[in-house]
Amino acid sequence: MRLFLDTANIEEIRHAARLGILSGVTTNPSLMAKESGISYRERVVEICEVVNGPVSAECISRELADLLKEAREVATWHSNVVVKIPIDEVGLEATAVLSREGIAINMTLIFSANQALLAATAGASYVSPFVGRIDDAGQDGMEVVRESVAIFDSYHLPAQVLAASLRHPRHVIAAARAGAPIATLPYTVLKAMVKHPLTDVGIERFVADARSYQAEPARERANS
Repeated sequence: MRLFLDTANIEEIRHAARLGILSGVTTNPSLMAKESGISYRERVVEICEVVNGPVSAECISRELADLLKEAREVATWHSNVVVKIPIDEVGLEATAVLSREGIAINMTLIFSANQALLAATAGASYVSPFVGRIDDAGQDGMEVVRESVAIFDSYHLPAQVLAASLRHPRHVIAAARAGAPIATLPYTVLKAMVKHPLTDVGIERFVADARSYQAEPARERANS
């Protein structure tokens, strides 16, 4: 399973890259709104220079001609850019056109296996079920991931399920067990995955024992 970071914060991305676990990044206008002093294009290019993997950049146009124009422009920003398009009839039509042109599409705002199937059939390279938001609506978000993975595998569809809207570390493990090849997660979830209280206790004990052990020869030398 590959791990992507869902953020537009360059310092978070640089840190995750240094940990050696980062395979890609997903962004959207809401995440970019938290940043200041830089354009969306500049930040996406900056991310692409840090991450050697797919970087999703979302389009906001809702008319087909405008969406196609915007998507083609976004795709020129960097070779790692994946154009992110929300699913609806316009999004599906645009994805069908753009995928034939060789542009990689991440179809987002997926809330059902039906939508995932349509996205994959239209030519999307990545399909993003929003697990947490589906849970919020009283449904099982991870079931959508499981169903989508099973459908893609059964019919050898090339699209990859990208589990999104993950809220906590257990979501990541559940997505992995559901067979999702990719999970995109907030920086806070990544940090929580690293931590465990028993690890902290173990490190503290190792350090204390090491200091005690190193102090013993010093005491012996002092007494000799």
